Amino acid sequence: MLPSHGRYAYAPWPGRARYAWPGGAKLAVYLGVNLEHFAFGEGLGAELAPGGPQPDVLNFAWRDYGNRVGGWRLLELLDQLGLPATVLLNSAMYGHAPQLVTAHRARGDEIAGHGRTNSERQSVMPEAAERALIAESTAAILAHEGVAPRGWLSPWIAESRATPELLAKAGYRYTLNWCADDQPIWLATEAGRLLAIPYPQEVNDIPAVVARKDGAEAFAAMVLADFAERLEQVARDGIPQVMGIALHPYIIGQPYRLRALRRALAAIAARRGEVWITTAGAIHDHVTGLPEGSIP
Repeated sequence: MLPSHGRYAYAPWPGRARYAWPGGAKLAVYLGVNLEHFAFGEGLGAELAPGGPQPDVLNFAWRDYGNRVGGWRLLELLDQLGLPATVLLNSAMYGHAPQLVTAHRARGDEIAGHGRTNSERQSVMPEAAERALIAESTAAILAHEGVAPRGWLSPWIAESRATPELLAKAGYRYTLNWCADDQPIWLATEAGRLLAIPYPQEVNDIPAVVARKDGAEAFAAMVLADFAERLEQVARDGIPQVMGIALHPYIIGQPYRLRALRRALAAIAARRGEVWITTAGAIHDHVTGLPEGSIP
């Protein structure tokens, strides 16, 4: 037998329950806006160009553009279209760019945990250090927002074998780390169930732009194609789906990419009512109120 994670059982797609999202919608759409801060001269970080010896000023400054400019341009776009967001927050942002977090708070956006910084990867830490990372990030969000985050996305989506247990024990109700499905699914942990809400690794500007080198128009076309295909699928088979769109302000906040994204998001916003445009936290709340057995 191959080694298994033991977190969930196989559930074939055609046999899924035909529940609905609020308003009778069959497609839920949420935006995951990653607000991230990086160490200068050390640690991990996405690269615009191959990094040289540290300090790698080129790539550090490119990433920091998102907090200084790109994030504000993205906020303006979200306001123009009346779109909510789930903010995936490095807690280091409270010290580096608190005004940007405040602006999302003022909109009523959901704040979810995203570690301390994307300069580190929790999967390589001893369990005690990983537990401390989760606790520190959670405490910072609680102190600033007045409520603890319910959802978590690990920096670099990196988990140790203990991560789901540590999250459940820390009070988290859902994780975005597992991209194995188009619906929320239950993960088994020693501390009880943890909901895995789909977080995209395809309709995500880091894999698309940084890894595959897709252009702005290609990424916008990907968003629209994903949306259109899902609408056809849910109309055909009646099985509800979740579509996430993962955005990083230092990438998508570049003016030419933002211009292409605006067209794509405007087309999605125009279908409001037919689709449920929401947050990851609201998806969690809805599915946990469904009859037992609705969620695989």
